Amino acid sequence: MKSEIIEQLGQADLLLPSLLAEGLAANDRVKVRLSVLQAAANHARDPASARFDLIGECRDAGIDHVALETLVNRATLSAGERISAPGLGNLRAAILDDVAIMIRAVKAGDAAEADRAVARLAAIQAGPLESSDDVALAEIGRLTSISDGDGGGDSLHRLIMDLHKALNRLAADHAEEVLAGAHVYALLPQDRPAVEAFMRGVEATEKLRFGHPGLATTATRSGGRLTIQNDIGETDAHVVVIAVEADAVTVTYTDVHAVRAKFFIGLFRNFPVQWSGLERKNSTGLGDDGGFYLVTGRLPFDSGARRDAFLENVGASLVFLIDWNKARKVLREWVSKSDAIRVLAWAAQHRIGHRGFLELGGGELVAAAVHHAAPTRIGFGESLDHALGREAAVDFLKTVLRVSAEALLQGSSVRLARDRIEAALIAHLQRVDRTLLAVMIRQVGLAREIAAGIAGFVSERTAKRPFDSAALAKRARRIEEKADQIVMDARNEIARFGAGRGIEHLVNEMEDAIDELEQAAFVASLVPAEVASELLEPLAELCAVTVAGTEAAATGVAAAAEVPEGHRIDTEDALAAVGRLIDVEHRADAAERAVTAIILSGDFNLKTALSVLELARALERSTDRLAAFGHLLRDHVLTDLST
Repeated sequence: MKSEIIEQLGQADLLLPSLLAEGLAANDRVKVRLSVLQAAANHARDPASARFDLIGECRDAGIDHVALETLVNRATLSAGERISAPGLGNLRAAILDDVAIMIRAVKAGDAAEADRAVARLAAIQAGPLESSDDVALAEIGRLTSISDGDGGGDSLHRLIMDLHKALNRLAADHAEEVLAGAHVYALLPQDRPAVEAFMRGVEATEKLRFGHPGLATTATRSGGRLTIQNDIGETDAHVVVIAVEADAVTVTYTDVHAVRAKFFIGLFRNFPVQWSGLERKNSTGLGDDGGFYLVTGRLPFDSGARRDAFLENVGASLVFLIDWNKARKVLREWVSKSDAIRVLAWAAQHRIGHRGFLELGGGELVAAAVHHAAPTRIGFGESLDHALGREAAVDFLKTVLRVSAEALLQGSSVRLARDRIEAALIAHLQRVDRTLLAVMIRQVGLAREIAAGIAGFVSERTAKRPFDSAALAKRARRIEEKADQIVMDARNEIARFGAGRGIEHLVNEMEDAIDELEQAAFVASLVPAEVASELLEPLAELCAVTVAGTEAAATGVAAAAEVPEGHRIDTEDALAAVGRLIDVEHRADAAERAVTAIILSGDFNLKTALSVLELARALERSTDRLAAFGHLLRDHVLTDLST
């Protein structure tokens, strides 16, 4: 199939080495087959004396000797000087096929000689050819003799001999050499640096195919240009042909997948290549509809260094096309189509590739990591971008491809690679938790804002300065509504990411603390303008303790977000903040009781007593919520440490 595509591209010269090899192999086969035909005739004439002795020749020519031995040993001479033998018709057809292969090989290097051979073969076959297993003895003589009859005319055997001479001459004229791993012939001295540059690129990344067939390179000088061809992989019509002329490099690429052809173009975005549009072509016998895509790119150059840099880049990029569509389909199971291509582009850019990923199991590798590391966080059939977020999912898959390639290149165990991938998935899930904890920091900040506003209110009343307490209540209400929206968004994220219940409990507890603080601000707006200093003093202490509680909660959450990174200081800071929250609760209890004792033992008007007492109780309840938040935070930190 690749040969047909190359011929369609007008690069038949590239096929000459392989065609010459095929033609010479066909010559070896046809000589053995003619000998078998002669042996069958001899056995038919004298069964007692003639025996099959061509086993070695058959083996050397790559022909199964068993059927041919049977043909010879069972050949019989019948009336009318005819020979019958099982498979005789097939043997004659195989001989003619070998001759056709030899003529095709000669045509690639000497069209005129091949045309003469075609005419000779037509004349030799002018008479009717029998295809049965019963053949006239004279026909066998006509096929196997050097000349046809006494007149010394042409014969099939003589044609074969002449074709063999032509093949040997062409092989000598186009002596094949291996240059930097490429099979080259008829090169000029100035062609060698370009071929070597291309092969440097191939060699730089060839190891990333991990045993997959492909990347064989052929190069030849044809007319005024050097032509380099690489078969890439085994896929039909997957070929790249590079023509190097005096001032430009032209790349012709064919592929059955349009999306991969576009990916190929994208690999050279750092070079000012002038690309044609994708052109759809057809070739019989290719795929379901015989269709493939062709694109051509042209890069002018003004120096050999510029030319060689581009050729090296082309050579290095080809390995990333092998099994590309297979890898894209596997990645598509976990992320979107565009992100799957983005991951493959990143892997090519960083010379990691995707073949290692496929070699270690592909989709099963990711599924195993999900099953072992996050069975409750990522459901069956759930995409990673839904569970981790789009960018985190892409980043994780990049890690999977990188770890897979490293494991195979370094010869480390598959088990270790799987463990590293599972650890990477856990780390990404922890980053999700960290994102949610960052939401909590915003919550705590809003709680502190309300608490600080109430503390300011008490401070201004103590100083007997005017204060707009109604504005305080209104502002606290707006803050509480903003906090409610944050909580709703956080719950949606928790559900989307499948985060643990502990995160949700933390969010809920802080929501309750904010509700209590908003209630305290509302009560503060109802406190009379004149309040005895003996009530304001313990109330100010309670406010200060509440503000300190919100600050301790913020410190604890920020430290807890960093605990998965493994820094001991973060763990210590988080647990210390929990301790301060518990202390805040105790101090708030004492301050609230002090307010209660003063009110119940004093002589205050009813409105003042009730409003101040309710304010103190609302603030104390908020510190209870903060302390409960601290206990949950402690459990979260200890859980992180145990995983």
